[in-house]
Amino acid sequence: MACSCSAPEPKSSAPGFRRALWIALWVNLAMFFVEGLASLSSGSVSLMADAIDFFGDSANYILSLTVLSMGMLWRGRAAMVKGITMTVFGLVVWARAVWVVQAGITPEPLTMGTVGLIALAANVGVAVMLFQFREGDSDMRSVWLCSRNDAISNIAVMVAALGVFGTGTAWPDLIVAAIMGSLAMTAGISVMRHARRDIAEAKAGSAEPATATSQSR
Repeated sequence: MACSCSAPEPKSSAPGFRRALWIALWVNLAMFFVEGLASLSSGSVSLMADAIDFFGDSANYILSLTVLSMGMLWRGRAAMVKGITMTVFGLVVWARAVWVVQAGITPEPLTMGTVGLIALAANVGVAVMLFQFREGDSDMRSVWLCSRNDAISNIAVMVAALGVFGTGTAWPDLIVAAIMGSLAMTAGISVMRHARRDIAEAKAGSAEPATATSQSR
C-alpha cells in the first residue's frame, strides 16, 4: 500500500510526543522478543517479518528520541535514515519469502494466529496513541506510518494463519509476507521523499539569514 505525504506543518515536536515515543519503544521491544520466539517455533515468514519490523521500529523510536530536541535539518536526516531502513526491511522480507519457497517449509497456523492477535492489540494501542501526531513533520509522520503499517501487518498475519490452516500450505503465509515487504518499501519511499523536502527547507531557512547578514555588510 502506497503512502502519500502532505507538506510538513509544525517545525517542532508536539506536546506529549516524547512520552508517546518512550511508550511505543518499550511496547515494540517487548513484541520483538515475543514474535521472534514465536516465528522460530512456528516457521512463519510473515511472523518473522513482523518481529523484524518490531525491532526496526524500536531502533527508529530511539533515533527519533535522540533528535527530538534538535533542529529540523537533523530531524529530517533522521527521517531519511528511517525511510531507508523501512525500504531495506521490505527487500529482506521478499528475499526470505523466496528462500522459504525453495525450502518448502509449512508454518504452524495456531501460533501464527495467537501471536498475531497479541501483536495487533499492542500495535492498535500504539497507533491510537500516535494518531494525533500523524500530520507533523517528516519525523513524526514516519513514526505514525510505522505504527499504522504494523497494525495492518498484524491483521494480515492472522489472515495468513487462517489460510495456512485451511490449505495446509505455506502460500498464504508467503503472500502476506510479500505484501508486508511491499508495504514497508512504499512507506519507506514516502518517508524519504518527505524527509528530502524537510532537509531542503531547513537548509534554505539557514541560508537566508547568512545571505541577509552578508548583504547588510
